[in-house]
Amino acid sequence: MKYMIIIYGNQELWESLSGEEFQKAIAEQDAFNRRFKETGELLGAYGNADAVQAKTVRVRDGAVAVTDGPYLETKEYLASWYLIDVDSEKRALEIAAELPFAALKEVEVWPILHEAPGNEL
Repeated sequence: MKYMIIIYGNQELWESLSGEEFQKAIAEQDAFNRRFKETGELLGAYGNADAVQAKTVRVRDGAVAVTDGPYLETKEYLASWYLIDVDSEKRALEIAAELPFAALKEVEVWPILHEAPGNEL
């Protein structure tokens, strides 16, 4: 079964890390990615740009409106997400617990219930 593991972040968290701490965290994350890519359980890992670089698209009565950002009610935003394919929820939770960033902040694990045609991996 496929699961999405989500890391939320905020500028305050990233800025609290020294340059050395941030580079160490990235190296640990790269090692995690390689490890689970080799097992075949990690299908993809994606880091998002800062929320200030995001755009919101709305269509109302056929008119398209594009605005900056999402205008979040919270300081946190979707920072990274991982797509894994594992045998059980237990295994998904084990992998999520090994994410280096899980030591800094909680991560979410969501089952993928539907996959659109053409997305078969």
